[in-house]
Amino acid sequence: MSARNQMTLAFLSILWGGSFVFVELALTGLPVITIVWARVALAASLLALWLMLSRTGFPSRQHWPALAVMGLLNNAVPFTLLVMAQGQITGGLASILNATTPLWTVLVAHLFTSDEKITGTKAMGLTLGFSGVVVIAGGGGPAKLWAIAACLGAALSYGLSGVWGRRFKGLGLQPLQVAFGMLASAATLLLPLWVVLERPWANPMPAPLPLAAVVGLAVLSTALAYILYFRLLASAGAVMLSLVTFLIPASAVALGALVLAEPILPRQIGGLALILAGLLAMDGRFAKRRG
Repeated sequence: MSARNQMTLAFLSILWGGSFVFVELALTGLPVITIVWARVALAASLLALWLMLSRTGFPSRQHWPALAVMGLLNNAVPFTLLVMAQGQITGGLASILNATTPLWTVLVAHLFTSDEKITGTKAMGLTLGFSGVVVIAGGGGPAKLWAIAACLGAALSYGLSGVWGRRFKGLGLQPLQVAFGMLASAATLLLPLWVVLERPWANPMPAPLPLAAVVGLAVLSTALAYILYFRLLASAGAVMLSLVTFLIPASAVALGALVLAEPILPRQIGGLALILAGLLAMDGRFAKRRG
């Protein structure tokens, strides 16, 4: 990987790790669905502008049903669950639990595909990874345990979206067309919930800080992050890009400590170490290099 790609990868991990800090700040003045809807709606608008300026075009009508499912699984459900969870736990802890996404992807792929079954190495990785979750969850009260379950539900939803997203390979869509389509679909799906449950017209005008946090969440951690992600995917490949999975929790924990003075607890570090060890065990590349 070139030095430029390494810098882009590090910056991408900061953008996605920073999303947990943006959510913490947004929660100081905005309700959950407002945060999530504003994030996906603004990010979709920016990607629509990008598609128009680049003359890429928009997805065709026949693609929208599949994009709607992708938007539900990859944006609407996990974004909402993570924001709800961060009302009870720190962003750093939420990011660590979110790092279990590849574990859930392996389980989902085993159940719903014929070519990605669980091997002995993957089983060992799953055992290590979920042992990390047990370490993190130990000693928590009901509110914390509910929040942990919400984070794991978000990771499972991401895993489902990863398997569902395989169908886009042969449809001729550009990656940013898929990103726009799923964000626009998520915004459409969340709109009635936002209007009915949170009645935004009846809420007072929020303070500048939570508003700025939502803008940062949409512009930096969503729209810009997707653009950088797919550029890096094209130039560095999926194998090297998978390293971002290991970097996001570190970025989120560090930013949470620096910006929000969130504590870094030994239990969280131990759990993260087990989760990352599980991901490494499932990866296989490292064992091949040693051989």
